[in-house]
Amino acid sequence: MKVLLFGATGNIGRAIAAELAARGHEVTGVTRSAGVGTGSAVPLVAGDVADAEQVAELAQGHDVVASAVGPRIGADDDRTIILGAADGLIGGLRKAGLRRLVVLGGAGSLRAADGTRVVDDPHFPELWKANALAQIEALDRYRAADDLDWTYISPAKLIEPGERTGVYRLSGDDLLVDAEGRTRISIPDYAVAFADQIEGGQALRTRVSVAY
Repeated sequence: MKVLLFGATGNIGRAIAAELAARGHEVTGVTRSAGVGTGSAVPLVAGDVADAEQVAELAQGHDVVASAVGPRIGADDDRTIILGAADGLIGGLRKAGLRRLVVLGGAGSLRAADGTRVVDDPHFPELWKANALAQIEALDRYRAADDLDWTYISPAKLIEPGERTGVYRLSGDDLLVDAEGRTRISIPDYAVAFADQIEGGQALRTRVSVAY
C-alpha cells in the first residue's frame, strides 16, 4: 500500500515507518521541516498536519493516511498540537476523498480495572496530564467523524524503547495489564501492532489498545 505518515521522525514514527517499509509498503514521511539526517527509513516531505489543505494535497494518491504526531512533553503546547492534528487530518481526508486514517493515541482515556480512567488516577504524572486530556478530546473528534474509516491506537501506560518480538495483545477501551500487574509495550512492538491495523483494516471507527 501507499502510506502517508505524519510525524515520521519522532521515536514512535520512525519505528512505524521502518516497520511498514520492511513489509514492502511505499511510505512517505511528513515532518514540519522535512529535515535530513533524521535516520528515517523512508523519504520525507515537508507538511503541516494541522493544515487541512496541505493534508489533502499530500494525501492524493495514497491508500492510507497515518499519524504518529505528538508534542514534546514539557516543551510544546499539547492541546494545540494534538487537536490541531486531529482537525487537520479529519478535514484533509474529507477534502481528499480518502477514508482510511490510522493514528497514534494516548492511554489516559483507557479504563482501569476499577472502571475509572487512567488519567483520573491521583498518581497519574502531572507532566503527562495535559497530553492525556488533549488526547481524550481528540478521540472524541475522531469518534464524531463517522464518514471516515479511522482507527485510534492507544499504547500501554508505559511505551519505551525495546526489542521487536512481534507479540502483543489487543483490547478496546480497557487498560491491558499483564500477570505481574504491569502495563507496557516496546516502541517496536507498538509499531508492529500499528502496521497490522493498517494492513488488516478490521478495527474501523474504533479505538484499540496495545500491550503485552
